[in-house]
Amino acid sequence: MKRFFSGYFKIPLVWRILSGFALGVSLGLAASRFPKEELDAVLPYIEPLGTLLISMLKMIVFPIIFFSLIIGAASLPLKKSGKLGGAVLLWYFATSVFAALFGIGAASVLNPRMANAIETAACHQGEYEAMKSGGGGGGLNGLLVGMFQNPFQALAEGRFLAIVVFSILFGLAARVLLESVKIPETEKGYIESFLEICRGAAAVSFKLIDWVMEYFPFGVLALSFVNFARSGILLFGPYFRIVGCVIVCVAGMIFLVYPAAVLLFCRENPYKFLSRLRGPIITAFATRSSAAALPVSFRTAERIGISPSLSSFSLPLGCTINMDGVCVHLPVFVLLASNLFGVPLTAEQLLILLVSVVFASVGAGGVPGGSVFLLFMILENAGFHQDQVATVVALALGINPILDMFETACNVTGDNVCTYIIAKRNGLIAPREARRS
Repeated sequence: MKRFFSGYFKIPLVWRILSGFALGVSLGLAASRFPKEELDAVLPYIEPLGTLLISMLKMIVFPIIFFSLIIGAASLPLKKSGKLGGAVLLWYFATSVFAALFGIGAASVLNPRMANAIETAACHQGEYEAMKSGGGGGGLNGLLVGMFQNPFQALAEGRFLAIVVFSILFGLAARVLLESVKIPETEKGYIESFLEICRGAAAVSFKLIDWVMEYFPFGVLALSFVNFARSGILLFGPYFRIVGCVIVCVAGMIFLVYPAAVLLFCRENPYKFLSRLRGPIITAFATRSSAAALPVSFRTAERIGISPSLSSFSLPLGCTINMDGVCVHLPVFVLLASNLFGVPLTAEQLLILLVSVVFASVGAGGVPGGSVFLLFMILENAGFHQDQVATVVALALGINPILDMFETACNVTGDNVCTYIIAKRNGLIAPREARRS
């Protein structure tokens, strides 16, 4: 037994995760052929094993965001910090716009349609009503209010945006005080001591990540099994064209658009770099959560040698506001609605769709299924009636677990590519010999 465990732990973690994912998908697709009653009897015993992985990641991701963002915002001189922060925000906005254009263009060419759409939607009306009664993102007002809240309550309730905003403002305030000539040296010493505590807390949190990562292969196996056992069979049913359309859009972003950006701005082999992002991409794909993938993205940035002063700012921020996968995903359902109800979209409506998708994506959050809430607003802005919106959202709910996997993988890839490009262009990547193993 000791020899078995010794051999197991010698296998690189990424291969163990890939093996768990492949096994989970295979078993899940096989299980999806069993009667629903038998699946319902088995899945409650397997699902907690996957839920445990997401819970452990969420347990650790919020302290990491809190301490890392404070350190990151306070670690650079304000002039340089402002330049880098502006570059990160500009990149995220630009890629979101491009992703939305890409999604609209690809969906227009692929022309998504669906057989028996009304009957299929009727099967998910109960889920639609429950979601509608639970409320959506609250629009622009809800987004603005959600940015400024009690930080400790936000930490307890897992409110991503409020944590990010408070941590950045807190770190910037600490930097302003440290650079001020009016503040006594004793007070500056207190601030430095507090920042050292934050650095120590972040280091401990990263050690916890190392422990959690060893459970990854088993959690990913359970998650992928449950997802494909419940929804995998739908890939071969009436949703085939919809799923294919979204996968083509996401694959285009990951394997064409992002590599082109790395090649253009960094002048290096983009696919070699992309292969180093296996961990975050697989984690995002399996967990359907940008927040859950964030600790893995931090570890990957550390191995690449990206300065923590940048990665501790750009990765959590991207996890909150950079949703390229959402931007390519949502137009597919708007074009589907256009085909279903025979409502042609004018150039003006397509422009409204572009703007709506980009700004709505900021409110998607880093949790599984967050983009479905946005469909309400996107479809209404595109001019569809309430009953038509209900039909399309119900259809989206039927296939969302599968689509969300690809969408989240795209989101996380975009966060890591942005961080790498900005680090490379600003000399924030450590020499290979100085990196931690």
